[in-house]
Amino acid sequence: MTIFAPMKNFAIIGVAGYIAPRHLKAVKDTGNNLAAAYDVFDSVGIMDSFFPTASFFTEFELFDRHLSKMRREGNGVEYLSICTPNYLHDAHIRYGLRLGADIICEKPLVLNPWNIDALIVAERESGKRVNTILQLRLHPAIQRLKERVAAAPAEKIFDVDLTYITSRGNWYHTSWKGDSRKSGGVATNIGVHFYDMLSWVFGKLTGNTVHISSHDRVAGILEFEKAKVRYFLSINDETLPLEAKIAGKRTFRSLQMEGEEVEFSEGFTELHTDSYKKILAGEGFGLEDARAAVEIVHGIRHATPVGLKGDYHPLAALEQSPHPFGWI
Repeated sequence: MTIFAPMKNFAIIGVAGYIAPRHLKAVKDTGNNLAAAYDVFDSVGIMDSFFPTASFFTEFELFDRHLSKMRREGNGVEYLSICTPNYLHDAHIRYGLRLGADIICEKPLVLNPWNIDALIVAERESGKRVNTILQLRLHPAIQRLKERVAAAPAEKIFDVDLTYITSRGNWYHTSWKGDSRKSGGVATNIGVHFYDMLSWVFGKLTGNTVHISSHDRVAGILEFEKAKVRYFLSINDETLPLEAKIAGKRTFRSLQMEGEEVEFSEGFTELHTDSYKKILAGEGFGLEDARAAVEIVHGIRHATPVGLKGDYHPLAALEQSPHPFGWI
């Protein structure tokens, strides 16, 4: 006999954003209901494909009033999914906890390590749980990689190269993503889930050197208990490898260990749904799980780049581009 879990009520903050459709799909795929959504932008027609009857608000006060009324009537939201700009995550997590909901927050959970410390207190006081999306930990290829590293001799230090280039147009620099105070910069905005994966696979961070850091790229070396990782992250399509350009691709992702490619380009589409399944089963990744990656990106953001010295990623030597808006 199949036993179905009762349907849960969800709400989403930031439903017009880039990542929100993955959350909408995850709510739907896990057999739950989206009761309400909020965003300052009203380009949210994607909701029709998932929850056309969900209430939608562009004013936070009205959204809050609606959710508070639902709670008083005994059918309040049990989960609040947060897909807002990075710098708002902390405030929206706190709001959800006060509302009496468990939280599902996109990465980065917060921008600073001390925000996690404060949220631990807020979580304890609320009796609710803060979950974050660290989906690469659920990728089968990454899980196999972790097993391989765990089986290696204790003294083994792996040599790893991480390259991630995901092209962005000039719009990026005038959006909140281009403001490092709001996004945390390139390393945080496009790299935090990779840094989480690296720390999960290779252990505690022991060194963090930044070679270059600018508005469109960052490169450096991360030293873990079990690996030395050269990384290069970029949003500039001029840094794409020639083969990617010829193929018309605007994204390039590569993880090499000991010169061998670790293929994990496929299998991304269902990872948010898998994350929701884990969370609903009480097995989600919590505040402490997010700490290592938050500490890494905070360290990168506040580091003074040392330039092209020592063992740096080959792509770090590419000529750096001026900011598209020279007055910034």
